[in-house]
Amino acid sequence: MRARWLSLVLVGFGIGSTATSAEVDRILNRENKEVAAKHPATGLISDSAFLRRSYVDLIGRIPSVAEIKSFQAMPAAGRRGKLVDQLLKHPRFADRWTVFFADLFRVRSNAPGGTRLMAYIHQSLTKGKPYDVLCRELIAANGRSDYIPAAGFVLADNADPMALAGITAQVFMGIRISCAQCHDHPFDVWKRKDFYELAAFFGKTRRVQNRFANVVYTTEVKQSSILWPPEGVGDSDKRKPIAPRFLTRWAKKETKQPSYIQRLNTLRLAARNRQLATLDRKKAEQSLDDLLNNAGKGAGKGGLNVRKEAKAAIRQIDVKADLYRPSALRKKLATLITDPRNRLFSESLANRVWSRLMGRGIVEPIDDFRRDNAPSHPQTLRFLGEEFVASDFNFRHLVKLIITSQAYQRRHAIGASDADRTILESRFLAAPMRRMMSESLYDSIVTAGHLLQFKHLAGDNPRTVIQRRRVMVDDKGESQKVADFLSAGAAIGLQAMNLEEKKPKVSRGYELERSIELNFAAILKKKDGSPNVEQMRVMSKEEVEAARMLAENRVRKPGMKFVTKMVKAVVDDNPRYSSALRMASPANEGHFVRIFGQPGRADLGEMRDQTPSMRQALMMLNGRLTHEAARVGKLEPMYKLLRGPTTSVKKAVSLAYLQILTRKPTADELKEALAFVKAAKLATEGMADLRWVLLNCHEFRYLP
Repeated sequence: MRARWLSLVLVGFGIGSTATSAEVDRILNRENKEVAAKHPATGLISDSAFLRRSYVDLIGRIPSVAEIKSFQAMPAAGRRGKLVDQLLKHPRFADRWTVFFADLFRVRSNAPGGTRLMAYIHQSLTKGKPYDVLCRELIAANGRSDYIPAAGFVLADNADPMALAGITAQVFMGIRISCAQCHDHPFDVWKRKDFYELAAFFGKTRRVQNRFANVVYTTEVKQSSILWPPEGVGDSDKRKPIAPRFLTRWAKKETKQPSYIQRLNTLRLAARNRQLATLDRKKAEQSLDDLLNNAGKGAGKGGLNVRKEAKAAIRQIDVKADLYRPSALRKKLATLITDPRNRLFSESLANRVWSRLMGRGIVEPIDDFRRDNAPSHPQTLRFLGEEFVASDFNFRHLVKLIITSQAYQRRHAIGASDADRTILESRFLAAPMRRMMSESLYDSIVTAGHLLQFKHLAGDNPRTVIQRRRVMVDDKGESQKVADFLSAGAAIGLQAMNLEEKKPKVSRGYELERSIELNFAAILKKKDGSPNVEQMRVMSKEEVEAARMLAENRVRKPGMKFVTKMVKAVVDDNPRYSSALRMASPANEGHFVRIFGQPGRADLGEMRDQTPSMRQALMMLNGRLTHEAARVGKLEPMYKLLRGPTTSVKKAVSLAYLQILTRKPTADELKEALAFVKAAKLATEGMADLRWVLLNCHEFRYLP
């Protein structure tokens, strides 16, 4: 019994589990029994394929060569599970799944509080905050986003009760009730009055904007704005505020407490006892320290300066944050939605995670739970939802349950007919083809091409740029050096784009496919309401030009004027890229990640578009990111194998395959690649062409 209790406690910290992926497979196989008899499941993928698939899914990029070798050095038995445990603790896990939740919660950096909300979600994932706690904060929080980041969720939709009713139901429970705003739902049980009663929970919330201080926040008023009957229906004189009521048509009364909720309560009780014990210990230690520090100082009776301590405590109170109280109605709604007995809450999130990792949801569409849209595997979904609750809504535990299952590790149905493949994939007996999400594809190109750091020596890649620019001239018509303008403009652009760098290290010349990398920790610390944090976004051409003009104004001399000229400048073409997982999002429509499917997040229910397009192909074939990743730099290991004292084109080709495709080349591939590289005038140029080919192949973009 003691061992059982201990294992329950460890689940809350993601250390252990009372349920394993084997149970997921057992239930799934039981539900697939009849289908599997006619359509046997595919085998499991190889270790190298699992390595690549799990890296992309868990931390949003392919593994590096060093990480591949580290995995290969592990004992074969059990190394997949060990790898998953490592990746769940990896710093990039929070980065990658912040993108998932940013899609789910429709987080937009250009919305009020959007950037801070994204940073707050990242912090919550890093610290392992239970999912239900995070959701209660998002639904109930009021105030300024720079003091209460969770308030950004409501601020993003201008605290509109009607919009928030549909958003809350669909995002947190997978219920599409928005159309009931105008009429009874044509395909579900929800009536128009159900929608208005749900909207009433937000009826007293107001968005307030202080124009003088440039501050936007939410607060509560006494009168609800949600009236029944709706305007234009019945006697308008009889319209009055409608009482809020939760969506209870699907609620099932249980005669006794389910076992999974008992396990949840056990976890929470143990966690609370540990917390209380820690607080008591700290209080005792602090009291002893106070007595020792104040002893003999003559500061009042007993050596304690009570007045001084009281004043210090008062100063620590965050008055501005304390002014914003959570809405009583929304707090009640948050409690009802996140109630452990509300299966829609736990199962809708489990279904979304399953869909992201498995290629399709148990319920499809993933945000359309209704009676006539039954899950394909109801018992599997029920089990995942219950285990998620029982683990105290531990998100990493849910991910681990899925990713260590045999269902996740299935091969593709190669060679099967279209009809058979459809059956196998819909029943999770084979893995569907999945392309990397746009941010993962971007980061994988950066990883494969050694673009996180400079890979060329300074000055090795001079490039002449001809542009139409406004330049300063003096009375004699002599212009100042254009290179000064370009360097200054790049410097200011870099400072505006990256909060972490106080000054530029190098002029980066012209910038393409570049974005702002957010420093989440710095964003949460900044509490002055300044707009530069909230309005950070990918720099447009106009903004780059504005930065250049600012640089010119800084160096302007008396008596000089501006003229427009076609000018030449030599820049050092030595780019370095940062992670797309931390960029302000959504990116501009023409950016790489938008072209490959990142949603705009403005419309409710907008999903990532994974449809291939000609524009995507052209960006991979001709884009600067792919071009730079293919180039061979003197500072990367590949160069020594091609131009160093101990050259080996064969080893260089094997390294290229390992870096880009996470595997060694076959005998035929090696033969063709050697001939390809050796046919070039320079081995480095041949290798650049080979790497460009590998980056553009389907095997790179799609998961194994």
